[in-house]
Amino acid sequence: MVTTSVWDASEYLEDEQDAIAYINAAAELDDPALLQAAIGDVAKARGMGQIAKEAGVGRESLYKSLGRDGNPSFRTIAKVVKAIGGRIVIEPSAA
Repeated sequence: MVTTSVWDASEYLEDEQDAIAYINAAAELDDPALLQAAIGDVAKARGMGQIAKEAGVGRESLYKSLGRDGNPSFRTIAKVVKAIGGRIVIEPSAA
């Protein structure tokens, strides 16, 4: 019998460099849902309550916004990225 468990990326993000590299890797795939999930994983790794407090949003609201079916505003994403120690940068595409 094979036993499986759910893999949780937030358990493997040990420091700020790991977190930023993880988010950047997700961003490179041009999938907004994946990027949203990566930001949520980093927030969870850092402590969703603390990130929500720093971002000025409710903890439960942040869980919902960053969840699979969430639809966070750009303002929420920007606040969370800042709270996790990152910043949003726009670069020319490699196309």
